[in-house]
Amino acid sequence: MLGHNTLWMPGTDHAGIATQMVVERELKRTEHKTRHDIGREEFVKRVWQWKEQYGNRISLQLRALGSSLDWQRERFTMDAQLSRAVREVFVRLYEEGLVYRAHRLINWCPRCQTALSDLEVEHDEGHAGSLWHIAYPVTGEPGREVVVATTRPETMLADTAVAVHPEDERYTDLVGKTVTLPLVGRQIPVVADDILVDREFGSGVVKVTPGHDFNDFETGLRHNLPMISMLDSWAKTTDVCGKYAGVDRFEARKMVLADLEVEGFLRKTESHSLSIGKCQRCETIVEPMLSDQWFVRTKPLAEPAVAAVEDGRVRIIPESHTKTYFHWMRNIQDWCISRQLWWGHQIPAWYCRTCGHVNVSREDVTACAACGSKEVVRDEDVLDTWFSSALWPFSTLGWPEDTPALKTFYPTNVMETGYDILFFWVARMMMMGMKFMGEPPFKTVYLHGMVLDKHGQKMSKVKGNVVDPLDVTQEVGADSLRFYLAVMSGQERSLRFDMERVVGYRNFINKVWNAARFALNHISELPAEPFSPQTLVLSLADRWILSRLAQTVSRVSSALEEYRFDIAADTLYHFFWHEFCDWYIEMVKTPLADDTHTERKHAAMRVLAHALDVSLRLLHPIMPYVTEELWQKLPVPRHSASMSGVTDTIVLASYPRPDAESRDEQAEREMAAIQETVTAIRTIRSETRVPPAAKIAVVVRADGFVRATLERHASYVTDLARLESLTVSSDASRPRASATAVVQGAAIYVPLEGLIDFEQEKQQLAKEIARIESYVAATRKKLGNESFVSRAPAEVVQTEREKIAAAEASLERLRDTLVSIG
Repeated sequence: MLGHNTLWMPGTDHAGIATQMVVERELKRTEHKTRHDIGREEFVKRVWQWKEQYGNRISLQLRALGSSLDWQRERFTMDAQLSRAVREVFVRLYEEGLVYRAHRLINWCPRCQTALSDLEVEHDEGHAGSLWHIAYPVTGEPGREVVVATTRPETMLADTAVAVHPEDERYTDLVGKTVTLPLVGRQIPVVADDILVDREFGSGVVKVTPGHDFNDFETGLRHNLPMISMLDSWAKTTDVCGKYAGVDRFEARKMVLADLEVEGFLRKTESHSLSIGKCQRCETIVEPMLSDQWFVRTKPLAEPAVAAVEDGRVRIIPESHTKTYFHWMRNIQDWCISRQLWWGHQIPAWYCRTCGHVNVSREDVTACAACGSKEVVRDEDVLDTWFSSALWPFSTLGWPEDTPALKTFYPTNVMETGYDILFFWVARMMMMGMKFMGEPPFKTVYLHGMVLDKHGQKMSKVKGNVVDPLDVTQEVGADSLRFYLAVMSGQERSLRFDMERVVGYRNFINKVWNAARFALNHISELPAEPFSPQTLVLSLADRWILSRLAQTVSRVSSALEEYRFDIAADTLYHFFWHEFCDWYIEMVKTPLADDTHTERKHAAMRVLAHALDVSLRLLHPIMPYVTEELWQKLPVPRHSASMSGVTDTIVLASYPRPDAESRDEQAEREMAAIQETVTAIRTIRSETRVPPAAKIAVVVRADGFVRATLERHASYVTDLARLESLTVSSDASRPRASATAVVQGAAIYVPLEGLIDFEQEKQQLAKEIARIESYVAATRKKLGNESFVSRAPAEVVQTEREKIAAAEASLERLRDTLVSIG
């Protein structure tokens, strides 16, 4: 709508682990089979069938929401073109030594039966566990022992050393000696290590299990220690565990602890809070496991990606996430990219059974490049889903070919996603974009908050608390949901999904619809010609709404530039409902119904059409459906944002641009005086329960500007406040038995005699005063509570203070009225 050549690329990734889990579960449920029973080729075929049947759900949701994507370009990470790009990147990185295969400690999920990257492990902080203190006898020194503390006593079966700090005088004589591993009897060395050991913590002695702990693994490399795997892929103990072999890891823990107790090695047990790593997908406790896996050497890739943010080429919004991005990227570890799955991009590596050579190739390998043997077998693993997703900004545009689309749309302007995948996806796109395209893939990263359930819990299929946008749109329409999400999209904030609020914004959609229908009843016969206010005889109401419209355009444009969609939506809501509908439409009803003043009526019709046109175009990006429907019926020029000139859809209509010349401060000042006066009269009518149909006489004491304004535009006040008469004077005195209100520059008196039952009203006023006094006292007590003020959100505290101010103003009016009629 701003005239740019704009692409929003639709598409989905193949969600390797999650999708395979779903299909495996379905296979077991319907056929009582595992994937191994039907074989890899058939299983992958089944996954494709599932994808065709259910995998388009996201696209359907986006379409229903009215998202303006280029659906002809829809991509899937397993498409042939994207798969070609994946293989090209893997091969290039391998040729440069940035992809390698190694036997290293990795995160392993015993349930999913695959390796996981560090980011795919979610840590359950503050888990209630135990710390067991175990004695390791010093070899050859009867009666001497060292005590180690561990949260995983079963892993002692794979210990290959104990470590002490090299400067800890308690143990310097033990360095180089051995201790006896309890229950096993194996001799293991005492090593000095100032990286692993904190001599001030506990006993100052640490057990070293390189095969099942990441810190211990690094220690094992430093000291060339043996690395023993005591668990298999299902987290059951292996034969190296002797009599403890063949049982689940947690059963092994019970057995080991029981024997340690019996044999006198368990010194004490204490409660301990610890962090437990769980699989992001299935929540199984993850096991550090030694395995042959493929890795990306990330540090050389991360450095240019860090520099791009440092020098301002890439901006992260909200700004607070920039610090987190830097911390993670500057401390990045090599990325484990192989997964023991069947669904995904199979790693393009073939192993020669004859000479052992690893063949990594862009094309399928039939013979070994080193020895010519045809005895080659392909690596069975697939790549991490995020590997292919990291290439999205350029692979979807035709890379590695230098296509017109790639030249036109890379780099893109904005990357919008949830803050929870800043590292999973955004950081990796940054690394791959810098590496293969030579520049960042986007200029701005906008991170939105999470949509939680109404209790503040993350939505999860396991919990059964997922809200499907399709269900919401069918119930209340997409525009209502979109507007709700926009209003609630304040930066740094996740939102608790509230269906009642969504329904509330449906009322706003209805307001827009009804206002447009009212306008169309009066303007449908107008010719679709350009709006020229200088040719019209404009009333105060016309000048005022045009000025407020110009201010709204400016505020909305600024908010969108700063990605403050909440401010943009709230500004539009306030303008359309509280200014355009509540005031302007009410003020022009009289001239629109008056055929005797043709110039005034014509001006009102033109301004009404123009204000509605601009409002609909402003609202369109947030509520596309109702705005398109209504805009089609407006008698306005169809100006296109592009060079073609005209358009038949609001999607391509020119978006309103700020116009400072349309501001009319005099009109706004005059209108403010009228609004304050009318609002004050309406408040008195409500508080004193004057019948709605009753016509009342009002006296206003005012001088100067306010007096002149009210006299000149008295008809607005009498119409809007339903008055019989309006008297404005600089020396007016207060009538007997009248209610009063004071506004800027004026005192307003509403005589009540003959309109209400004074005795009944005095009783009602006394009750209302008592109620408000009670409320004010309770709220003041709450605000006087330092605990509430310090712990409650600032906006909540501010709202409470504003409520008190409003209540006290109401109290003053009511007390004054009670005295007046008493």
